[in-house]
Amino acid sequence: MRHELEERIGFAGTQPVAGPQEDFRSRDYINLKFAARGLPIVGEAEEFPFLEMGRGLILNFQERLRLLKSHRCPVDRHITEWLDRYLAGTGVFTDGEALLPDPLILERHGLARLLSLPHDGDRFESSIVSSFRTWQGVCHNPAKDRRTTKGVFHVAEGGLPIADDKLAVPKITFARLLKAALHPPDELLTLPYTSAEAQPVKAFASLLLRPLVCPEVPGFTKEKTMETRFFAPGNLVSNLDFVESIFGNAGDPFLPENDARLDVEHWTGHTGCVILAPHLITLKKKDVGLPHVSEATDRQKRDGMCWSDENEFYNNGSAFKVTARNAEGVVVTLIADNYFGYCKKEV
Repeated sequence: MRHELEERIGFAGTQPVAGPQEDFRSRDYINLKFAARGLPIVGEAEEFPFLEMGRGLILNFQERLRLLKSHRCPVDRHITEWLDRYLAGTGVFTDGEALLPDPLILERHGLARLLSLPHDGDRFESSIVSSFRTWQGVCHNPAKDRRTTKGVFHVAEGGLPIADDKLAVPKITFARLLKAALHPPDELLTLPYTSAEAQPVKAFASLLLRPLVCPEVPGFTKEKTMETRFFAPGNLVSNLDFVESIFGNAGDPFLPENDARLDVEHWTGHTGCVILAPHLITLKKKDVGLPHVSEATDRQKRDGMCWSDENEFYNNGSAFKVTARNAEGVVVTLIADNYFGYCKKEV
């Protein structure tokens, strides 16, 4: 139980010690994870003799990953199969093209926090987030931490009815936004932990969450949770630290014991997927498939889902989140921002 609590919520069952804590085991584990994926490690190889000792095992694992590159964990397959059906006919993705990132999976509580700062530093700053080591842990500050809800909530067509106060998005536009979300610029992919290295690691990072929906009522109902996959470009791993601190870490999504489909007594049947993509605010309306104003419906004109100038930005270049969902119980959301509040509310 103690080991499980430590991995899921970072609580080891002992009295916490005030002040900065150096977790060398986690640092070694991160380098092992990098090496297994064929990514550059942090530091000099001779500083980590276990990597040289296990070199044959790591090479074997790398080859298995290469052969199974298209193999995804059960929850990601579930989401991908739903996206295949939902986006059928849009022509945006080719057969076999990835519909979700191939991320570093952060299956232990605390890895996201460790990765949010340079391995030998106490401060990280980029164009959209600043992180600082503090006595209690880490303080993350998005560049813009005040938001308005006006024009923020967009819902893709082709699923459940869309409320009148939400902006209706053509399905092809959602597909093009999703494709762009999977290809962020290099700056967004760079992991802060490796940012000072000659070869920084550039990758997506991800979590599996199992938020509680219904607590157990003895003699009446068992505890029920939903499942959520959360993807972020490496630069925004601080967002994963934030949501993990609220909802906990549900572990490695590849392991059968973490597969909600095998836990019918405790799963609500709902699956969520969130992808952070702040670069989407730079896309133009015409490029994401919105119609010219002369061909737009009355609602599209009202919602601004059309263009008269080819250079008009989608949502006027402001932050937004767009959701696709239907009665099958899968919800996929793209968040064109790194505002922590959106991340929490979307889960």
